[in-house]
Amino acid sequence: MYQTKVLVSACLIGEKVRHDGRDNLIKHPFLHQLLESNRVVSACPEVLGGLQTPRAHARIVQRFPLEIITTDQEDVTDQFLMGAETTLELAQQRGCVVALMKAGSPSCGNSAVPGGSFSGLSVGGAGVAAQELIHKGIPVFNEHQINELEAFLAQIEVDSAITA
Repeated sequence: MYQTKVLVSACLIGEKVRHDGRDNLIKHPFLHQLLESNRVVSACPEVLGGLQTPRAHARIVQRFPLEIITTDQEDVTDQFLMGAETTLELAQQRGCVVALMKAGSPSCGNSAVPGGSFSGLSVGGAGVAAQELIHKGIPVFNEHQINELEAFLAQIEVDSAITA
């Protein structure tokens, strides 16, 4: 059986790496199955980039040039970029072909991220690490898209069986 590896945001599997020191644990049978079959590669891009837990909440203030600022007005752009690069390297080294990442995160969000005003409004576009993965051909799903992720992985397994 094909054992595709899946990069997963560490907070989604219960690691306390969120900015506030908590997790975003999700309990979904498919994620449990991936964990049980040792197919999960866990990563927190922000921690991999050198940020501590807990840490001030961050937002993408602008995209070009990229600028990420915390609620304490600290520029953490370099840490986010380092985390994105390190996350991509980890995914590639471990053979991940897809990622499950935290929706709405300035690192991991795959379609909308918090806006720069800290108003609670989201803006379109992927987070820094998610964008890096997508750019290098690794599709990114979020925790609200687990059924789509499961279908994607099933298709990969069908395709690999056909070409084997």
